[in-house]
Formats: sequence, C-alpha cells, structure tokens
Amino acid sequence: MKFYNREQELELLAHTRDVAFNNHSQMTVLTGRRRIGKTKLILKSCENTPTVYLFVRRSNEATLCSQFAETASRSLNTYIPSEITSFVSLFETLMTVGHHLSFNLIIDEFQEFFYINPSIYSGIQDIWDRYKDTTHVNFIASGSVYTLMYRIFMEYKEPLYGRCDSVVKLKPFATAVLKQILSDYHPKYTNDDLLALYTLTGGVPKYIELLLDKKCFTMQKMIDAVIQENSIFLEEGNVLLIQEFGKKYGNYYAILSAIASGKNTASEISESIGNASVGGLLQRLEEDYEVITKKRPILAKEATQSVRYEITDNFLRFWFRYIIKYQDYVQTGLFSKLAEIVKADYPSYSGLTLERYFREQLKEKQAYKSVGSWWETSRGKGVEQNEIDIVAISAESPKVLIAEVKRQRKNFKPELFQQKVEVLRTKLFFKEEIETACLTLEDM
Repeated sequence: MKFYNREQELELLAHTRDVAFNNHSQMTVLTGRRRIGKTKLILKSCENTPTVYLFVRRSNEATLCSQFAETASRSLNTYIPSEITSFVSLFETLMTVGHHLSFNLIIDEFQEFFYINPSIYSGIQDIWDRYKDTTHVNFIASGSVYTLMYRIFMEYKEPLYGRCDSVVKLKPFATAVLKQILSDYHPKYTNDDLLALYTLTGGVPKYIELLLDKKCFTMQKMIDAVIQENSIFLEEGNVLLIQEFGKKYGNYYAILSAIASGKNTASEISESIGNASVGGLLQRLEEDYEVITKKRPILAKEATQSVRYEITDNFLRFWFRYIIKYQDYVQTGLFSKLAEIVKADYPSYSGLTLERYFREQLKEKQAYKSVGSWWETSRGKGVEQNEIDIVAISAESPKVLIAEVKRQRKNFKPELFQQKVEVLRTKLFFKEEIETACLTLEDM
C-alpha cells in the first residue's frame, strides 16, 4: 500500500530534523499501537538523509550491539567498532559521530531495553545530557507498548523524564483517508463496503493493507479473510494486549469481553464476572492502557453516575465480541461456522459502529466543540429511557445538531425521534437553535 496521509506528523518530524541537523541534537518519542504505521512514517520522514535504523528485539545485549555496530557503520559509511558489547558505549560512539556528521538515529521498539538491561536508560540520559548541545543527531525513539513508553519518558522518577523535545502519538486514519484508500483500490465501492472496512480495521493502516491487497472489498470477503486458518487477525488481540497487561491479563480480558458483548456499565460488568470489584481495573484500562473510554451523556457533570464504557479500538471490539467469545470454534478449526455467526450478527453490530463513524466524522470537521450522545436513565419498569445517538454542539454559534443513526432510512421513526429531541431541548438546549437529522449509510 502506498503512503497515505500523515502530513502533520511529517511536517513536525521534518522541522525537528532541521533543528537537529542545523542547531543541536533533538529527541523525539513516537508511540502508537501495533500496525499503526510508526516505522513507515519515520522512514518516510528520513528519506534522502543519513539514517541509522536499529530494531530492538529481546536478545543478548552484546549480540545486539555487534549487529547494531555493523548496521551503523554501513549506514553512515564510518567505522564503528564491532567489539562494543554495551549499548551505552555504542550510543556514546554514535553521539560522537554526531560532532561532524548530521544523521537520523532511529531506535524502534525502544521499550524492549527494559527487558534486556534497564540501566541502558540512565546511560542514555547521561550521554544525551553531555552531547546533545554540541552534536547533530536527530534521535527518534519509537515504541508500541504504550505503558512502558509512557513510564520511560513521562514519569518524573525515570532517567529520561523531560529529555524529549517532541512527542508524537500516532492515531488510526481519519474517515476521509479511509474513503480515499478504498476509492483507490475499489472505485466502485459502496458505503456498506466502507462501513465494513471501518468496522473491522478502525482505520489501522496494516489491517487495511492486508484486506485490500487480498481484494477483500465487501463485508463478506473481509470477514472470510479475518476468520480463516492462519489469519494473523486471530491472534492479533493477544499480541497487542498481553505484553501490556502482564500476567493478570485474564481479569482485563473478562472485562473487555463483557463490554464488547454490550454490558457497558460498571454494575453490568461486575455482575458478568461474578460480582467482582471492577473499579480499579476499569480505571487502569482507561487511564493507563487507554483501551476503553468512559462515556457520559453530553454536558453531564464528571460526577454523574450515568456512565458507560466502550472499547476505543474497533478491531479489539470486534476481536473480543467474536474471536474470544467463540474461541472454541477457533481452536477446533470451525472457521466457516464462526464466519457465518459474524455475518448473521453484522447488521446489528455494524449499526453501533456506524454511530461511532459519524461521531468521528463530525469531530474531524472541527466545527463542533463537543460531540457525543445523550441518554437518561429509565425511571422504572416499562418506562423506555430517552436516548439520542449523536449530539454535536457548534463551536462558533448557538447551534446544536441532534441526529439519529440508522443503517437504513426506512427504520427511522420521525415522530418518536422528535419526542426525544423535545425532551433534550427542554433539559439542555432551550436557548440554542436545533438542527435534526437522520444519518444512514447514504450519508457516509
């Protein structure tokens, strides 16, 4: 797949490189989940400039250093002793080269030093502090284990705290980019094809590439590709999360499975895992791992008890809803039967994802200061709670967009929707001008 988007990130990285090459060394930290395109972005930003790329895998430090020294020598056309057995010594040698040569130094999966030799970080700090003002090294540290990268660079007790000049957190492609990519691969795509791609990939570049390179342009073909023997998608959730969660991942998996199945309040989640206390675990999933997010009705106070949780990553939401739930099908090789289950449930499942798609699309327009949903708790049995899919508050005028989302317009009930709008007008927006809409597949 060709390189798409990332204009803002490329501009920032180019500016940082110019400062490093013309003034003094710069340190950039780049994070983002696996498959998000970190390495591709960094290498794109370093095109046509001297670059040393080092990938840290869990290995013996001396063995790694020998390989790194050879890579650096070849990349910079300069002598680096292969006898170096300490990464700190190698780092100092490279910084010394920076006295007379401007170059990019990329260390990918930087957090892996934590498992090889944690003292490397304090060694880097010492050398960086001594050399950065008199050298011209554009140092980029990249990593996909967010909790470790945050700890290494953002916790004040850690040696590299306060050392980075720029921090880039790479996010999935925006909806407009997703449309552009699908149009390039399949110009006659339908909006249902677009929704399927968004539902399964959430805009993660590698997932998009894997599906489209196989010419999977429809929901049916995408699901068949995801759920088949030897598909990387089957183990992808484990690869993404177990390293983050550690040995206690079972509790987190149980909570995420509950949320993926529609149990999205703390009480429902607790009940689903045996009435266990979940407050601390939910907080860690939200604040430390950023795997879930807490949703409140729009304009609700932070202390409100009306809170719902949702999985932030579209792929993980799908993975927990189907791959984990039906793990017995996966283990016994019943891939076609599992694919049938997913396809049968898809119209209902993708309807919720369509709401997320439109909320993201509205945020990307940067015309609204707040985009969310609204609901109020039912007051008793038999009393249907009022709920509105999308509420978007204009950033520049006293206007509010209130919308209901349906896959098909024929399922929209305008009278019922208008009743809900009037309730919301009375409670929150009695002074604002209200625009209403029904958003469907046709509006993507």
